[in-house]
Parts: sequence; C-alpha cells; structure tokens
Amino acid sequence: MNIKTIILAAGKGTRMRSELPKILHKIANRPLLQHVYDTAKHLENNTIKIVVGHGADQVTEALKNLDADWIEQKQQLGTGHAVQQVSDQIADSDNVLILYGDVPLLKLATIRLLINNVNDQSLALLTVNLANPAGYGRIVRNAAGQVTKIVEEKDAALSEKQINEVNTGIMAVQGKQLKKWLSQLNNSNVQGEYYLTDVIEMAVADQINIVTSQPETEDEVLGVNNRIQLSHLERVYQQEQANSLMEQGVTLKDPMRFDQRGSIESLGQDIEIDINVILEGKNSIGSNVKIGANTQIKNSIIGDYVEILANCVIEDAVIGQGSRIGPYARLRPESVLANDVHIGNFVEIKKSSVAAGSKINHLSYIGDTTVGSKVNIGAGTITCNYDGVNKFRTVIEDGAFIGSDTQLVAPVTIGRNATIGAGSTITKDSPENQLTLSRAKQMSLAGWQRPVKQDCMDAGRYDSTDGGGRATQEQLPSVMLGTITEEK
Repeated sequence: MNIKTIILAAGKGTRMRSELPKILHKIANRPLLQHVYDTAKHLENNTIKIVVGHGADQVTEALKNLDADWIEQKQQLGTGHAVQQVSDQIADSDNVLILYGDVPLLKLATIRLLINNVNDQSLALLTVNLANPAGYGRIVRNAAGQVTKIVEEKDAALSEKQINEVNTGIMAVQGKQLKKWLSQLNNSNVQGEYYLTDVIEMAVADQINIVTSQPETEDEVLGVNNRIQLSHLERVYQQEQANSLMEQGVTLKDPMRFDQRGSIESLGQDIEIDINVILEGKNSIGSNVKIGANTQIKNSIIGDYVEILANCVIEDAVIGQGSRIGPYARLRPESVLANDVHIGNFVEIKKSSVAAGSKINHLSYIGDTTVGSKVNIGAGTITCNYDGVNKFRTVIEDGAFIGSDTQLVAPVTIGRNATIGAGSTITKDSPENQLTLSRAKQMSLAGWQRPVKQDCMDAGRYDSTDGGGRATQEQLPSVMLGTITEEK
C-alpha cells in the first residue's frame, strides 16, 4: 500500500499576531509543522507533500531539512483548493492522507486506524465530540447513523449547530476517487472558498461508505490559532512526556514543572529530577542520577551516579559516572568529564577534557584545556585561551595543584604533580614536581593608619597640587605617611 500524505500548511495565522508564519511557532522547541511531519514520517511507503502559502519562502528555508515535496498555494482559496494543488501528483492507487500543519499532537496510532479504514468502497474520516463545537464543521448523519455531509459553522442551520460531533479535517481516501471529487468542487458558499469537506457529500452520492473513527482525546486534534491554544498544547505535550518518564521509573518532583524538548536516547533506573528542569535535544541519562532544580541539559550524556545540583546549564557535554556538578555550574560544548570529577559553583568549562578524580570547585573558567587525573584547581583560576584572534590550548598534567586566583596563559603546560602558587600568572611551561609562582614583592607601610573622614572645609586644605597635578608630600596628612618595610 502506497501512502501519499498531504500536509496543509498555507494559512497565515492572523490571530497569532506575529510576523512568523503560524506553522513555525513552536511546541517543545519544534515548529508545529515539524511535529506533524515527524509523526507522518513513521508511516511505511509514505511520500509527504507539504502545501505552503503565507510565508512560503520562510517556511521552506526554516524546514529545508525535511524529506518532503513543497507545493505552493499562491492564493489561499480554501482547503479543497489547497489539495487541488497536489492533484496531478496523486496516483489512482495511492491512499491519500490529509493532515494539517497546525495540528501537532495527532498520534501515529490514530493515523494508522484511519488508514486501515480506507478501500475502494470507503472514505475514512476522523471526527471528535466536543462539549463546545462552535467554529467547527458539524457531522450530519441520517437516521441510520450514516454520515451524509459536513456542514461548516457559517453555513449551518440552527439545528445543525446543536450537533456535538465535529469534523477534524483529517481524512484518508483512495487517490482515484479523491481526484474525481476535487475536480467537481465549487465555491458556492458563504466564504467563497473551495471546501475539502464537500467531498463527503460527493462520496455519499457515489455510494462510498464514510467510516469514522475518533482519537483517544480531543487534544490530539486541536489546532493552533492563537497563543492561548499554543500554550495549552504545550502543556498537554509536556504532561505526556512527564507521564512517559514516570511510567519508566523516573521520579519527577513536580510533573507540572518539567519540560522535555527533545528525546532521551537511553534512560537508566532510579533517576530523580527536581522542579523546573529542561531537557533539550538528544540526551542519555544513566542510573541513580539526581538532577537539581532549574537545571537545563541539552544534547548531553550523563553517567551513572551523577549528581547535578541546582541551577546548572549543560550543553553538548559528557559527564562520567560518580561526578558531581554545581550548583550554578556551566558545561559548554565539547566538555568531557571522566569519572568522579567535581565541578563546583560558578565554574565554567568549555571545549575541555577533565580526567578522573579531578576537582574544579569554585569560580573558575577552564577553556580549551586538557586536565589530567587528580588535579586540584583552586578558586578563581582562569585559562587565558584567546588572544583576540586565535585560541590556544592549556595542558594540566596528572596530580597538578593550581593555587587560587591563577591565570594560565595558553599555550602552556603544567607538569605532572606541579604546584602553582596562588595569585600567579603563568606564561611559561611549569616543570613537574616543582613549585612555580609569579608575584610582585609584598610591602608593608609601618605606622600607616586608615584615613578618617574629614569635613568639607578640612578636606579642602588638601586640594592643592604640584605642577604635575599630584598632591605634594607636604600637602598629605601625616596619617598617610609611614616607613616602608619590604618583605623579602
């Protein structure tokens, strides 16, 4: 069975009040149209055609990676007119599936059920019962319960508006029949548009059976027309992701405050995730992992027994088992941590590898660096890897100890078991097993006292300066003077 999926995505979305075409607005950081495409792509022997109109160039550029044929509807004259644009690409033997680019949460199981109802004597139609059906086309049935037509809201009689079963617009039909009915469409209606729904009456007239099915929930078939609906479907989607994780054994402290904007490639056991955690892209999470509140993880691999404390940002990184990250730590792309690494508060790692057992616990930036095993990097350490044009690499070998407030000016190598004295600026390679430091000599002023606050008149006595604009020694208060003692 060959399937030809037509995704209608030509609408402007005026009620979104946005310059961005409606179908490019996002749920879980993916465009609405991307959601529909990703679901349809799972169908076997399927060719996807996407009909675009408003902002066509913008849409095709944003989603140029999709394996689909793009067809432009230059004038938006209704859903029937949109499908007509693809008519010459439909084979008689195709089973044609009609989907909508602004209905992002339709399930694959619902689509399969729909397609299974199609043959040369039937048309498959997806309907849904709504408590408030206003705005939707109503499903009109005869006394035997058979569908006879779909009537649009603006064309419906008062009695027809009381019907709660409505058309979703989603249908599947054999190609030969669809092409015939498309050629017979007209725009004799209040809107002056070519309605795809008119093919239902044509099918009935041709004695084709209309087989209906319904989704598990109405949220599956809800479209997006404004920001309120977009927000609602975002929360529906996120609740589904949260439920799926909990069914797999993940503890979510509050499922309503969790967002998954991508996929989890592998998932261990006994994972605990606190509130306001965001998972983006493709992630892998090992067993016995704890992720603290307000943490964002993107395209990363988290090993077993890792603890990530609150307020961390981790992107394109690898964290080895038993490691501890945060709070307030940032791992930028190409950060690779081995087992039992500690990265503490306000530490930033970029494009660096850190070997097993090393610690970088406080207020440091480590970029373009190879850190060996069992290295201790003190607070305030910076690898100066950028000269304004080029990046250079720092190598810190096994067992090195880097004192606090140190600047390592790359390219530089710190030898095995070397010690760098606190407050040093290191511009040359440091030998292994030696202490290296660079400091100005410390001086003390004997007899110096802290300045005391003067009133305005007294302070004015010291405004005089020498010709060079500097206060002279005679003009300085005695408390500012003292004997200088230089510490050796």
